Amino acid sequence: MKYLPIVLLLGTVLLAAPAIAEQGGNADAQREILLQKIKADKKLLVSMNMDDLTDEEAKAFWPVYDEYQKDLEKLNQRLGKAIMEYAQALSKGPLADDVAKRLLGEALAIDEAELKLKQATAEKLGNMMPMRKVARYIQIETKIRAIIKAELAREIPLAY
Repeated sequence: MKYLPIVLLLGTVLLAAPAIAEQGGNADAQREILLQKIKADKKLLVSMNMDDLTDEEAKAFWPVYDEYQKDLEKLNQRLGKAIMEYAQALSKGPLADDVAKRLLGEALAIDEAELKLKQATAEKLGNMMPMRKVARYIQIETKIRAIIKAELAREIPLAY
């Protein structure tokens, strides 16, 4: 993928968002600024890697991209809530089976929803442009998500 350093930076910045949210004072404003920067950087990264779109393809692609990002943000919010619930539960000691079952179910539901969203987006884009370009875009999204998920996996302790 072109511009891999930007992907690494983007993944790092995405992981910094929760830390900023925990700060006092104007943390909400800082978080919003950071999130807007992340969105702009991600869009730039996608643009640089989708630079061979024709004008017609670009006109069709960017609204689908924006819709996908909005839907992905909803999933990110669900994931963030589940992670916070997990952290709170784990801070009290070993997870109770009912809590573990509920949180695992939510994590799997989020993964399933993300896959369905990606499939629906690929199908929409497949009607607008060559599949090789659709595949490239889905690869870009998948690589970014993989970096984020790898960092989350590194930071989140195993259940006990």
